[in-house]
Amino acid sequence: MEHYGKAPAVRIQGARLAYGGHLLFDKLNLEIPAARTTCLLGPSGVGKTSLLRLVAGLAADSEGTVADAAGRPLDGRIAYMAQQDLLLPWLSALDNVLIGSRLRGETVGEAERRRAHDLLVRVGLGGRTDARPAALSGGMRQRVALARTLMEDRPVVLMDEPFSGLDAITRYELQALAAEVLTGRTVLVVTHDPLEALRLGHRLLVLAGRPAVLDDSVQPPDDAPPRDAARQDVLALQARLLDRLSLALEATR
Repeated sequence: MEHYGKAPAVRIQGARLAYGGHLLFDKLNLEIPAARTTCLLGPSGVGKTSLLRLVAGLAADSEGTVADAAGRPLDGRIAYMAQQDLLLPWLSALDNVLIGSRLRGETVGEAERRRAHDLLVRVGLGGRTDARPAALSGGMRQRVALARTLMEDRPVVLMDEPFSGLDAITRYELQALAAEVLTGRTVLVVTHDPLEALRLGHRLLVLAGRPAVLDDSVQPPDDAPPRDAARQDVLALQARLLDRLSLALEATR
């Protein structure tokens, strides 16, 4: 695996993007702090996925710049987990986890296969490494996609609702796994779940309005994720965040 260096801050300046004839955001500025997890929330259709895709360099016809804090491009430093699992149906779960290396023409040796296998074990699929996607449930496929993202070992990680298709217990366990494995990375997570954001995030952002603007008026406790979802301070912040999201929905209609 090529060495990509320490996790950088990500700076978005003057971002402008329209979708379906609607202006999602205009002159949007954002700095995503280095080596921290930022959670992005907001109503459906406000532009959360579009902002994630813009950071990944996948948003067509967008304006603005995305770079690290020194102004350098992020090429080769991003791992991106989309909402859809995007597994290749003719490959096993193990080979889907390794697909990034294969697409880059890298040699996949025994060490890489062991690491991919270990990641599948950690997401609860140690007994399904040879299964193809058609033999896996939707939640299992999402766990393979998570393992594939973690396998990429990039300093910047973008995740679009990575735990949305999982049952409550598996979701809780994999949130903790992601928090552990992604420690020290610059992470941007889109989620619709306020409690998930409070459990995982060092920083919370709410995207709202047309065109959308960012609000950071509700922030998680200062301690390191993952936090206990039953903590009274976390539950109190969940109530505040739900109120803020309710206002965001009204502003976006």
